[in-house]
Amino acid sequence: MLSNYLKIAWRNLLRHKAFSAINIVGLAIGMAACLLILQYVAFELSFDNFHDKGERIYRVRQDRYDAGKLSTEWVSGAYAVGNSFKDAFNEIEAYVKVVGSGSVVADVPGREQLKIEKVYFAGPAFFTTFSYPLLTGDARTALTEPNTVVLSETVAKRLFGAANPLGRTVQLNRTKVEKVTGVYRDFPANAHMKPDILRAYATFVKEMGPDNNPDQAWMWDGCLTYLLLRPNADPQALEAKFPALINKLIGAELKKYNSAAVYTLQPLRDIHLYSHYIGETEPNGDGKTVYLLLGIAFFIVVIAWVNYVNLATARAINRAREVGVRKAIGSQRSQLIKQFMVESVLLNGLAVVLAFILVLVTIPVFNNLSGQALTLSLLGSARFWLALLGLFTVGTFFSGLYPAFVLSGFRPVVVLKGRMVNTRQGILLRKGLVVFQFGASLFLLVGTLAVSRQIQFMREQTLGLNIDQTLVIRPPIVHNDSTYMSQMKSFKDELLRQAAIRSITASTSIPGEAVGWNAGGIRLKGTDESKGKQYRVIGVDYDYLSAYGMKLLAGRNFAKAFGTDPRALVFNKTAVKQLGFANPTEAIGKQVEFWGDTYTLVGVVDDFHQQSLREAFEPLILRLIPDVRGFFSVKMAPGEAAKTLGTLQAAWNQFFPGNPFEYFFLDEHFAEQYRADQRFGQVFGFFTGLAILVACLGLFGLASFTTAQRTKEIGIRKALGASVSEILQLLYREFAVLVGISFVIATPLAWLAIYNWRQSYAFRADLNGWLFILPFVLVLLIALLTVSFQTIKAALMNPVTSLRAE
Repeated sequence: MLSNYLKIAWRNLLRHKAFSAINIVGLAIGMAACLLILQYVAFELSFDNFHDKGERIYRVRQDRYDAGKLSTEWVSGAYAVGNSFKDAFNEIEAYVKVVGSGSVVADVPGREQLKIEKVYFAGPAFFTTFSYPLLTGDARTALTEPNTVVLSETVAKRLFGAANPLGRTVQLNRTKVEKVTGVYRDFPANAHMKPDILRAYATFVKEMGPDNNPDQAWMWDGCLTYLLLRPNADPQALEAKFPALINKLIGAELKKYNSAAVYTLQPLRDIHLYSHYIGETEPNGDGKTVYLLLGIAFFIVVIAWVNYVNLATARAINRAREVGVRKAIGSQRSQLIKQFMVESVLLNGLAVVLAFILVLVTIPVFNNLSGQALTLSLLGSARFWLALLGLFTVGTFFSGLYPAFVLSGFRPVVVLKGRMVNTRQGILLRKGLVVFQFGASLFLLVGTLAVSRQIQFMREQTLGLNIDQTLVIRPPIVHNDSTYMSQMKSFKDELLRQAAIRSITASTSIPGEAVGWNAGGIRLKGTDESKGKQYRVIGVDYDYLSAYGMKLLAGRNFAKAFGTDPRALVFNKTAVKQLGFANPTEAIGKQVEFWGDTYTLVGVVDDFHQQSLREAFEPLILRLIPDVRGFFSVKMAPGEAAKTLGTLQAAWNQFFPGNPFEYFFLDEHFAEQYRADQRFGQVFGFFTGLAILVACLGLFGLASFTTAQRTKEIGIRKALGASVSEILQLLYREFAVLVGISFVIATPLAWLAIYNWRQSYAFRADLNGWLFILPFVLVLLIALLTVSFQTIKAALMNPVTSLRAE
């Protein structure tokens, strides 16, 4: 019997090639798109899920408040948190401290120097808490002793080649010699941190000296703290105990500054998607984006299944006589349901094969859009095959079951007498499904335009500073403190002799990234300590403001003519307001307490975008440090970058020997902040296009069928004098009304989704009416063009031919 069902299904597929092709191609596109998105989503959701104790590991996050107002949100909080919490709460089994060490230049005798960017101090429990396997060394003792280091597999090979590095030494920045106590396998791509070197936290404690014990420091921020809770410990109950301990240990000191510190537990597996605070070790993903893409995947595949249901039920009249004959000769309804389900299996099976081919072909395109690195190795992933099997199984039943019940329910007496007509319920169902398809398409299209508009808006806004024609050289790591000032001056003087170089300035931070220096307790001299506030600070030289073209609202720039300027500050507009001045001019000349020293506020610059427009203006202080150790920003004449690079490198090697010459162009660096948004917009737009394509395929098939059903009606109308334009209006009206209903339903939903999505941006593009009208017009035109081929053909047909139609 199954063989007979398959044979009939195959014959029926070949007999109606157009409808079969529309179904198969639509289903295949929907499945392929869904599979690609599912791979992306699965990767984003997999971060840190490989740790054996992952469900018990939490990162302690810190929020600081000034006068009851949230001032900073950190993931790297006070240094004393880990040991203090462990001593106070029995629910904590172990803790791990991780502190950024900064870039280093590593030397091994007889090998090439290697600059290493991601270097951290880590506590002794690091490898026993996390599941990062050591290839050599003892996980319990590798990070116990001072002046010891554990290398990643890649760094170990680059430093030592094929030799075993265990027990050997490596020199860091030409001044520190540390013994290699282990080598760990490179952290996987789905880890929220990816260090190249881990130095013992005991080394950091030793370097700070006995008078600055970080384990007792509650007012220093910058230490990542991870807690391993005991089995069955309640993290919420533990978190509720933190305020009482904080009040006991440092409550009096915090009260003196009218500040507060709030600590919360962040599940390890939530970090990648839901953490965007000061001190993140890597750029994190976005949970909203991931689930929005998951929604797109759902929309596309459901639209494809809807096509099948629509076409299958629309063609019910054509299959009615077949059902009547089968029932008349004894077929049971259950047998007919099986027959039509076999057709669904066949169509979905062919669609799965085509979807599999499409996935293989489009992987490079998807990688380019999403920034991921999916490869053919996903074919070896059980997850991929389960997703494919799931789509096939769900698709077969979802798309095949309803048509099977409809077709198998025809009464033989009615259909064999030729009285079978479309039911009102069937027509309403098909129209409802079309409304869903185009409502989903409109929703996605509005979302695509909103994302594109927001990105364009951010990139077109003036930043308040000039980053054009700027080449940035990364800070020197190896230098002699006693000679650095003269090296820096000689380097700048040498470059300024070049006609192509307009200016050069040094700073601790550059536009395009978060300011790493956070300073608390800053207040007007003479005011109570409780007036102290948190500010971001950039250490700059004399040339910073002029090199970046910052707009002075009041006061003056730093100048060597003023001998007091090494004790001078320039605030931005937001910082002056936080200091208590509505008018920038009033703040000029005021003295400011800065960590026990007195500085003079000599200038106020207009707010500028240190980071992307996703971030709000922060209270920012520019502090003059004539010999600042930091980035060098070189302003060049247009078109001179290529010619100047050689000169820059030669001067760098002359004045900062032993430091790699690493540079980038600032406009490109700043634009990197928008890369994730751009990729999201590209992915959103690409799959929105696929959703509309799949919907149009179904609409084309449905229009073809419904037009064919009305051929005789069209002939009668023409015979009675109806013009071609009137016939076209008649045929177009139904689809236009359906798109209009889709618009009414989709618009408020799209507005709500866009409104919520935009809340994460401090500066937002306006939600203009065209953002909704344009997609409606576009979808309406696409829908009408899709049905035009069949409708125009039917409208132009000779009435004699139309009236002969069966």
